[in-house]
Amino acid sequence: MPILTMNKKLIEAYWQAYLDTLPAGSSLRQKKYVAERFGDSPELADELGALIVAGTKTATCSSLWEWQAEGAPLPTVGYTTIVLDGEDKPLCIIETTEVSIQPYNEVEAKFAYDEGEGDRSLQYWRNGHWHFFSRSLPKIGKEPTLDMPLVCERFRVIYKG
Repeated sequence: MPILTMNKKLIEAYWQAYLDTLPAGSSLRQKKYVAERFGDSPELADELGALIVAGTKTATCSSLWEWQAEGAPLPTVGYTTIVLDGEDKPLCIIETTEVSIQPYNEVEAKFAYDEGEGDRSLQYWRNGHWHFFSRSLPKIGKEPTLDMPLVCERFRVIYKG
């Protein structure tokens, strides 16, 4: 989701506050970041953002097809994201620790649990994500399939300011 212009300065100030916590010579000061919401609505961004801040949500997934449609490079280990709430205000900063591409129907229960949503079961994950992809994929001319490729990421919170 694009950064709202009115919050760009707030987001940059949040990033600077994080950088100020690092040692002067840290190579992390040269790192780039993205700022984005999780989910496809302000309400979902608030809900998922709160789970991330609480440490309950330590994984996420997205459709490989959406990355390809946007022409965006896939996340890699070390990818840094400022997590935004439903009003595009920073909540925390996360760093990707693992990335894999898996078919929807091969996502395991441990990953579903680490996504931290609902009762954290694989069935809850499958239902919720099927509904999510049923909303998001038609925007790029796709429909969800059992073998659709997902970009599965694990992350850790590196800053809460």
